[in-house]
Amino acid sequence: MNARTTRGAAVRRAALAAGAAVSAVCLTACGAFTDTAEADGSAPPAKSGDITVGLLLPDRDTTRFEKFDRPVFTRRIASLTAHRGRVRYANAGASAARQSRQLQQMIDAKVDVVVVDAVDGRAIAPQVRKAREAGIPVIAYDRLAEGPIDAYVSHDNELVGEVQGRALLEALGSKAPTSRIVMLNGSPTDPNSALFEKGALDQLKNSVVIAKSYDTRAWLPQVAEANLKKAIRSVGLGNIAAVYAANDGLAGAAVKALKQAGATRIPPVTGQDADLAAVRRIVAGEQYMTVYKSFTEEADNAAEMAVAKAQGRSLAFDALARDKVGNTTRKDIPAALVPVVAVTRDTVKDTLVRDGVYTVRDICTPAYAADCAAIGLN
Repeated sequence: MNARTTRGAAVRRAALAAGAAVSAVCLTACGAFTDTAEADGSAPPAKSGDITVGLLLPDRDTTRFEKFDRPVFTRRIASLTAHRGRVRYANAGASAARQSRQLQQMIDAKVDVVVVDAVDGRAIAPQVRKAREAGIPVIAYDRLAEGPIDAYVSHDNELVGEVQGRALLEALGSKAPTSRIVMLNGSPTDPNSALFEKGALDQLKNSVVIAKSYDTRAWLPQVAEANLKKAIRSVGLGNIAAVYAANDGLAGAAVKALKQAGATRIPPVTGQDADLAAVRRIVAGEQYMTVYKSFTEEADNAAEMAVAKAQGRSLAFDALARDKVGNTTRKDIPAALVPVVAVTRDTVKDTLVRDGVYTVRDICTPAYAADCAAIGLN
């Protein structure tokens, strides 16, 4: 499904890839929906700040969700509603079936709007349609779900992969053309995974030797660890020049597997999400980089959209969605896409510390004090 966007080719590529990842069967079965509230102004009656917002997050292995996204979102809802708005929260624990039940519970509880970060973008579609039938707007958060989504808040996910791929090439330098790398991609049921991989391959294909490539079921670190152990046995520990890990949880698993295999020097490993454990690994030289996506900006945007939809206001009129993306059900989903930035040892201070994500004390525990001092992080 083609997507129209005001932000140029990168966002159009992201929307196209998201649509391509979904089968033609779903395209036929989902039918066509239009957002009449955005299209013709026939929004539901405005509500006061006394609203209930459902928030569904996908897992606890990705530490940002519980540590940043949930509290930032909750605080912003309170601020926007003069502390009259309530957040009804559930975490799926990486189970698509559990998340579908949780969304149904939100529908049954008659919440005013739901924000969902889908474990499986396809599996959640039937409940998204049920929410639409019940008059409850659904905002896709971080990952583009299927069904008649009302809005989307995320990042240019193909660009995330490009940033990761470029970082690996910079780390490998002139040795890149003969370097053998292993790719630990994300979950095949997460549409973002295909975008991360595509962006990375745009940089890495024909520039390095991709020795092995694995998908990681449900983004589980233990699955990534097992896959890298298989790659080490097949390729040889000394022959792995770098590891593309799609997020920080997988990066941690990769570092663990390399250490257990006897690596005395950890090759460059990518990541994403700027988890505190990953930032410490970066400071210590065990992980090469992570991709920092402003959790605060993403969660704030989602909260502002949620309140606007619950109160019957137009996202376009309030300038809350300046972009457009598409899934197999809708080609013009209002979207807000947050910028991304690479973080390495040299830039921790000027990114994560400067933005207040972590303090120097958070990062530089006694175990990392010498590493922090070596890069002037003190």
